[in-house]
Amino acid sequence: MPPKPQPQIIRVVDLETTGSAPPAHGVCEIGWQDVALGEDGRWELDGEGGSILVNPGRPIPPVTQAIHHILDDQVADAPFWHDVARRVLDPWPRRVALAAHRADFEQQFCTPTLTKGADWICTWKCALRLWPDSPSFSNQVLRYWRRPYGIDHERGLPAHRAFPDAYVTAFHLRDQLNEASVAQLIEWSTNPGLIPRVRYGPDRGKGWREIDHDSLMGFLTDRDPDIRFTANAEMDRRSGGGAVGRPSAQDLLL
Repeated sequence: MPPKPQPQIIRVVDLETTGSAPPAHGVCEIGWQDVALGEDGRWELDGEGGSILVNPGRPIPPVTQAIHHILDDQVADAPFWHDVARRVLDPWPRRVALAAHRADFEQQFCTPTLTKGADWICTWKCALRLWPDSPSFSNQVLRYWRRPYGIDHERGLPAHRAFPDAYVTAFHLRDQLNEASVAQLIEWSTNPGLIPRVRYGPDRGKGWREIDHDSLMGFLTDRDPDIRFTANAEMDRRSGGGAVGRPSAQDLLL
């Protein structure tokens, strides 16, 4: 009897780096955790995940060491990024897509050449759509606000290390995949974020539907692409051509 085929996966990844602007900055750790579609049609975490320290090819600045606490001595003998990236980012033939929380950051380092052009799911952008009532949308706030079923508290610590962060993100992804399709999550992830509430100014904290027309107009040219995208979406909604906020059941079936 032939062996049972393994399920396809979406691989959640998280990077710890020397900074936010490659090539001036490099990767010093990558972590991953897979999420797979079960026979019952539900998505669940799959496998143990893992992490690899990476030599970033330059000193780690104290400002970033203060976030992830990775020391230069710990990565001095580690492999370089291009020696580990492809085998972690492309677990062929099982991978459907890659995912990360605020995936725009990871995508700066995980280039299409390294991922073989993989689709990405941004769990931050999808959380804005699916859970707009959250007090914040960071990985950790979502963790404690939502308290996803089955998460091991200690396995998700310490925060700001690659595997624990990927592990926590995988629970958000699992629940998002069980609310919306893979195609829908990828579509949302290719656009800027749809921000549920006004972030600053006299209307701070209000939903976009609550602010007046003149205030909304002021956000159409905001420097933040997420704010511009959201303001334009609300303008479209007021013109009968779009929606802002929680998606309808029909939207989730797309």
